[in-house]
Amino acid sequence: MKHIIKLLVLFCLISFNAHAGAGKEDIKKVEDYLNSIKTMSAHFIQIASNGEKVEGQLYVEKPNKIRMEYGAPSNILIVGNGDYIVYYDKELEQITNIDYEDIPAALILANTVKIDGKELKVTDFAKDPGMTKMVLQYAKAGDLGPFTLVFSNNPFTLKQWKVITPQSLEVSLSLYDTVIDSKLDQNLFKFSKKESQKKDKKYKKKK
Repeated sequence: MKHIIKLLVLFCLISFNAHAGAGKEDIKKVEDYLNSIKTMSAHFIQIASNGEKVEGQLYVEKPNKIRMEYGAPSNILIVGNGDYIVYYDKELEQITNIDYEDIPAALILANTVKIDGKELKVTDFAKDPGMTKMVLQYAKAGDLGPFTLVFSNNPFTLKQWKVITPQSLEVSLSLYDTVIDSKLDQNLFKFSKKESQKKDKKYKKKK
């Protein structure tokens, strides 16, 4: 599980009946939505195809700031301040620095997302009345495969994402109670070992 989280592999398992190539309007809709977001906070549930499941809290602020607080049993904290990402294993008390360029999926945190068919291209697309699914591939993805974004259509909102790990595991992440463009405390994006040693949180969705 911790190897999976360290790769930041996150995204959805969902079926679609209608399949078609992504048109310019579809691509622009996804670009406009992602580029319009300045901050995001959400509860998440992450599930791997081997049955492992963990919940936590996600915070994002563009450009490139991210915080992911995983609850038990993983007890992992990931903090990105815009320059680098800190991966902290609370159980082992082990700190690892990760470069953004080593995690292609993290590029979605950039101020401008451009699906131009060169650095980032659509490899699969499906849409039905309720949901839109777009599979994307970075040209410099390394060992990570394509990743999938899933949106609800009304309103158009990011709900899930999925990636395939080098070990051929599917890892999906579903977002709940999402809040867009609220002001976030900048301390969220500063790693503090003292803070991370506090008692582990148990994350539950709001009812």
